[in-house]
Parts: sequence; structure tokens; C-alpha cells
Amino acid sequence: MRSVGVEEELLLVDAESGEPRAVSTALLATASREAVRHDKDEVFEEELHREQLEFATRPHVAMADIAEEVRGWRAEAARHARRVGAAVAALATAPLPVSPSMGFGERHRWLGEKFGLTAQEQLTSGCHVHVSVDSDEEGVAVLDRIRPWLAVLMAMSANSPFWQGKDTQYGSYRSQVWGRWPSAGPVDVFGSARRYHEQVRELLDTGVLRDEGMVYFDARLSHRYPTVEIRVADVCLSPSTTVLLATLARGLVETAAREWHKGEPPAPHGTALLRMAAWQAGRYGLEHRLLHPGTMRPEPAERVVRALFDHVRDALDATGDLAAARQALDTLLSEGTGARTQRELLERTGNLRDVVTECVRRTQG
Repeated sequence: MRSVGVEEELLLVDAESGEPRAVSTALLATASREAVRHDKDEVFEEELHREQLEFATRPHVAMADIAEEVRGWRAEAARHARRVGAAVAALATAPLPVSPSMGFGERHRWLGEKFGLTAQEQLTSGCHVHVSVDSDEEGVAVLDRIRPWLAVLMAMSANSPFWQGKDTQYGSYRSQVWGRWPSAGPVDVFGSARRYHEQVRELLDTGVLRDEGMVYFDARLSHRYPTVEIRVADVCLSPSTTVLLATLARGLVETAAREWHKGEPPAPHGTALLRMAAWQAGRYGLEHRLLHPGTMRPEPAERVVRALFDHVRDALDATGDLAAARQALDTLLSEGTGARTQRELLERTGNLRDVVTECVRRTQG
């Protein structure tokens, strides 16, 4: 059974006002001292901005273990944040106005100088899912075959409707901000591991990117682990949505690998069409229509999400995840995405600060 790991980025906010706070340096120092004192691995890492924090789970084969770790590390992040007068919120953009503070590291300074306002404004939080593969060749075959389905995962994770105190009219405005990076977004079919690595080298040889870590494809071969890394999702407000995304991501990888072994070719959709699908997903989340991965024509979002579930049904059944995934999917379709939740909270309270306060509570599930 393929192992799965999850990386989540969390927003650090003032516990009372809900405004983003640049306290990651102090928080990480506190967490590091505690880890050393108890002889534990350090889990939390700094991000591009000091208003956010990242953690990564260990690889697991049981989704129940992923769920336990996600909830556990969110709770630990909240505990450390309280020590520095802050709280954590699983929000993919900050609802309230903010002037983000770049991190102090040399890499962060380089990014700020190289990319200017794109880097300075990039206070966005995502969720990345790693799924193990047997080889680079299998991994690239998977990348080629999951391309049309990634926008559906983006729509399901939509959790960033507000930007600088305003409603953007997008479900995932993070996807728009993230798309400013020169290497971000969907890519063409590679065809082989050799061609994949050639293209990565060609990008690095331009001098625009600092290193392989800046190859921000929607899905890529991890440069650190033997995994396919799916990077399209907003960080999800509910931990259960994170687990659902991880479950479906593993199902997509397993289904794609089976197709490759049977000699089935990837869908021929061009990158321009995939960009349209991604835009539609980011704009509406699950509130309108999505482009169906098979036809690239608009259909009701629920129908498209159900098509994804049917596409990976055999893989979910093989791992014992079918019933739990169906239940989680029904809940998501009934209750809506984090973007819908945030808008409903604003309609009820009339105040973005109250929205953030409630999202802080919901972050831990």
C-alpha cells in the first residue's frame, strides 16, 4: 500500500483581533527548545513570511494515522502560538488587511529581491500531499495521468475568499496569487522520467529559479522524497477535508499507476485547457460548475466531484478507504468548502475579525 504524507501551512494571527502576526521566529525558537529538551524531532518549519508556520506529517499507510497527526500537530502549533500571544488558523489567505513580513533567512531575502511584490505579497497557505511511488519512471507516468483531475482537488479545498479585507469573489484566491510565480501551474505531458528531469534542468539553467525547490508545478516529483507531490490545494479549514484530499490523492496516484502498467495513454488535454479548468476551480470552488476532466466542458461541481470519486473507486476499495471517503465527500458536498464557511460566518457576524476567531476554533476540528 502506498504511503501518504501531508504538509500544511498555517496562518498566525492575534488571538483577540484576528490580525496576522509576524511571530513565527519566536514560536519556532520556543518549539525548538522544547524538542531538544524532550529529545524529539523538530516538526515545525518557517515559511516565506513570519505570519505563517508549516508542519509535515510522517508517511503513513492508514488514513486514520494521517488524521491523528494532522489534528495533533495543529493542536501543538496552537499551543506554541499561545505562548507568544497568538493563535493558528487554517486559512489559505488572511481575511483581514496585512502587510506581510518576509522571513530573515538568506533564501527569503533572495526571493524578495528577485521577485519583488510577487514574493512580498505571497502570504498564502497551501496543503501538499506526498504519495509514494516505486520509481521516477512510475512517478512521471502518474504526473502525466493525474493532470486533468488536479483542478477538482483545488475546488474541493477552496478556502481563501478574502484578501486584504475584501471579498475577492473567488473560492480560492490563493490560486490566483500563487499563479504569479513563473514556474507555477499545470504542465504538459512529459512522457518519461528523462524528459521530466531535462525540463527541470532547462528551467534551472534560465537562472530565473534559485533551485529545484522552486519548480512549483501543480504536481511534481519531490526532490527530497520518493514521492509524487500534489500541490494544488488550499490549506483546508477542517482537518477532515485534509484527510479526504489525502485519500483521493492516493487514489489518483494508484489509479494512474495502474493505467500506466496497462499501457493506457494519458489524456491529451493541452496545458491551456488545464489552466482554464484551474481558473474555474479557483473562481467558484464547489459553488458553480467545474470543467469535467474527461470532456473539458462545464458540468455541475457535484457531478464532477462524483466523477473523481468514481475514477478512483477501485483504488479506494483496495485500501479500505471507500466507505470513509464516501462519507467525508458527502459531508463536504453538504456543508461546503472553507470558502463557503467563511462567507456564511461573515454574513452571520458582519465582522471579519469574528470570522477569523471562529476559524481559529475550527482549525483543530
